[in-house]
Amino acid sequence: MSQASYTAADAVTLKGWLHDADEIALFDVREHGQYGEGHPFYAVPLPYSRLELDIGRLAPRTDARMVLADDGDGVAQAAAAALARLGYTNLFVLDGGMPAWQAAGYALFAGVNVPSKTFGELAEHHYRTPRVTAQELAAMQAGANAPVVLDGRPTGEFRKMNIPGAISCPNGELAYRLRDLVPDSTTPIVINCAGRTRSIIGAQSLINFGVSNPVYALENGTQGWYLNDFTLEHGGTARYPENASPRELDAARNAAQALAARFDVPRIAAAQAIAWLADRSRTTFLCDVRTPEEYATQTLPGAQHTPGGQLMQATDQYVGVRRARLVLFDAEGVRAIVVASWLRQMGHDAVVLDGGLQAGLAAGVKAAHGPAYQVTTPAIINVAQLAAGMATQSMLALDLRGSMTYRAGQIAGSYWSTRARLAQDLRGVPHDTTLVLIGDADGDDPADLAFADLHTLGYRDVRRLHGGFGAWRDAGHAVSRGAQTLPDARCIDYLFFVHDRHDGNKAAARQYLAWETGLIGQLDAQELATFRFKPLD
Repeated sequence: MSQASYTAADAVTLKGWLHDADEIALFDVREHGQYGEGHPFYAVPLPYSRLELDIGRLAPRTDARMVLADDGDGVAQAAAAALARLGYTNLFVLDGGMPAWQAAGYALFAGVNVPSKTFGELAEHHYRTPRVTAQELAAMQAGANAPVVLDGRPTGEFRKMNIPGAISCPNGELAYRLRDLVPDSTTPIVINCAGRTRSIIGAQSLINFGVSNPVYALENGTQGWYLNDFTLEHGGTARYPENASPRELDAARNAAQALAARFDVPRIAAAQAIAWLADRSRTTFLCDVRTPEEYATQTLPGAQHTPGGQLMQATDQYVGVRRARLVLFDAEGVRAIVVASWLRQMGHDAVVLDGGLQAGLAAGVKAAHGPAYQVTTPAIINVAQLAAGMATQSMLALDLRGSMTYRAGQIAGSYWSTRARLAQDLRGVPHDTTLVLIGDADGDDPADLAFADLHTLGYRDVRRLHGGFGAWRDAGHAVSRGAQTLPDARCIDYLFFVHDRHDGNKAAARQYLAWETGLIGQLDAQELATFRFKPLD
């Protein structure tokens, strides 16, 4: 690529930029597993394999200051070239990548959603959030005044495993729907998640909201329950009712107004939101914090679905630009205020759209994402054609699905790769070979992005299998599966220590909890100063 499409920035310069007054997007363009092994505190994951699919949502303004980081292996330069083709103009590459950052004396943080999880640990210390252990919860459940256990994770995570008797109510919904789930104001409430952060933030959300019930966070969540040899349930379906007008809604609105005053949550009129969203000198995100069902029914044009609990828990999955403005909205005047009260303490410029969805619709509030990538669709072939081509070795099945999906079942004799590793994984494959891409059947597919890269590498005949692996399997052709088909070292898109904790691996669970509680100790003074807790009363 031409040097003109980006400028190199050294680690010291980048560190200064992260703490100045201007907007900055620091994107780690390595794959998910690499990112999770260690990255700068403010780095946002944007794997090169998904670059053009996600960039417009994470960084809608094309002239925002943007730094791309890798392992010093050229992936960031390739990403800069791709973004320049999309129209991004203020691009920098971290010179030397992560090794250079570490050599300059700056910390690399393992794990994912690090700023949000660090904030949760700090919040527990600051607010002295009440908590109960797994043993204490079990005793409470067996007692006369048993608590209601509310699981603050999304319902999909709840179905994987839950505390027996728990009800799914994501953190962003707690204050809004509490009285539908806990009508008695004296009943104890225990909030849990899989680990720590959402237990803490969920419990403290209700306490900050002023509920009269005794409220506790379950220490270490479902992992703490499992580590203490209690049994988890799987496939749970108990969840909050989809009620457009929950019990005691007027009281909840009043409590939300008091919360907004306490935490200095600004509300802006629709006209102000329109002006901000049209301002090309500053990035503004329009965030719908309601449930997936509500969002699917009706939202504001261009709004990103950022369910409230997850926006607090995983801000870096929705917001790629530091010091951007966040305009949050709901439909009732409760949820957006609760979420904004936390985001402002996390250091984000978060405000609430006055009048919510209806005011936004009436005024014509809308947001624009960044430039969309125009996908070039390769020619399609069917299973019979691929089988014949593989039999004569004129075709190679190139699987670009996730590594764990590949392990679960793949075309026998196929190659697995990811976009960043195409050149090395295809070394020795003749350029006159017909490459047949195996991708995901639904939604945005990273396999589509590899088409142009393969042409650049010299492969002129690139096609795609109609129906993907499922069609091959259903036709009765040979399949392979198992960890032996792809070594761990090649699974750069998968972070093992995060996932193994849920697979019966107690050592992994202990490692994860130790990582989470140890995050605060890794912060430097500038990173710690990002957070803005309100003094206790």
